[in-house]
Amino acid sequence: MARVCQVTGRKPVVGHKVSFSNKKSLRRFCPNLQTKRFFLAEEDRWITIKLTADAMRTINKNGLMATVKILRAKGVSL
Repeated sequence: MARVCQVTGRKPVVGHKVSFSNKKSLRRFCPNLQTKRFFLAEEDRWITIKLTADAMRTINKNGLMATVKILRAKGVSL
């Protein structure tokens, strides 16, 4: 499964790991992904979303149903 947030679309990025001797080697910075279940009261069912901790704060701010409407407009199946 891809390491992509379904709400914000964040993906892993590539950067350098820098050692004490200042040698640089490539590494991946992965987003803080969580698998979370939410209850949609309007549809009377549970949905599972793979999202970042930042997206959880977005859902708390905007509301679950508003976020689900945006996701469905993008074409994400829930």
